[in-house]
Amino acid sequence: MKWRIFALAALLCLAACGDDDSDFATRPDGKESSSSGASSSSISPKSSDSKTKNDGSEYDADNNTLTDFRDGQIYKTVTIGDQVWMAENLNYAYTDVPYKNTYRDTLYTSDSTSWCYGNDPANCFKYGRLYTWAAAMDSVGEWGTNGKGCGYNVTCTLTYPVRGICPEGWHLPDTTEWNTLFVAVGDQSTPCEILKSTSGWDDGGNGTDAYFFSALPAGNRGYSEDFYNAGYDASFWSSTESLSYGAYLMSLYHYNDVNADVGSSDKYSGFSVRCLKD
Repeated sequence: MKWRIFALAALLCLAACGDDDSDFATRPDGKESSSSGASSSSISPKSSDSKTKNDGSEYDADNNTLTDFRDGQIYKTVTIGDQVWMAENLNYAYTDVPYKNTYRDTLYTSDSTSWCYGNDPANCFKYGRLYTWAAAMDSVGEWGTNGKGCGYNVTCTLTYPVRGICPEGWHLPDTTEWNTLFVAVGDQSTPCEILKSTSGWDDGGNGTDAYFFSALPAGNRGYSEDFYNAGYDASFWSSTESLSYGAYLMSLYHYNDVNADVGSSDKYSGFSVRCLKD
């Protein structure tokens, strides 16, 4: 069953489901804030290859990479128009940051604000991690102050760009920057196919990956603790807030004839992160 929460009515319902500030990524009392490395299952450098761009030039992934010095992971990058994007989903394991969510009067507590799809470590290597919006924004101020304090049921005061959970020198894109990407690759009616990876999508949903953005269908994690839509949906957080309990994200869908979408979802949910170079 394919699950999405983009309707305003669904967002309004969520306001009554959770406690006021449970999506904040908060440190335990008395504990110093410090970055955490990834688990051994997710620290291996990603594979690289060479491809040919639309203009006939060769894209050598070995020379278009960034290293996240927090855990040593290496990511492919790609230049599209005037922007430099990560060409893989972020896989930084933001752990030891308690997460509390009250759903249907049941308090769920995790030791993380990011997850592997289905809680399977192999999916972190395949898809990267799924983050709450508070984690994507670095609400505890681990690496910067521009997203500090941003969480569920709070209206943020933001200064852009917001580094968020991204490596140093990179930031969480806002909706304007996502739309700039759409313009660079044509228009909003075409990116769904040309930004998608050429493999990994179920039921014939693979894209052309014409610009090597290589969007993978990582699915998402719902506020009810369930995982949905791996193989059918690629959604990436933006740093732009929609409501006190919602934020915008960019989504690509299984069907290539459906336009790329900048819509909103609740901040409790877990989605992928792609970082943009400062």
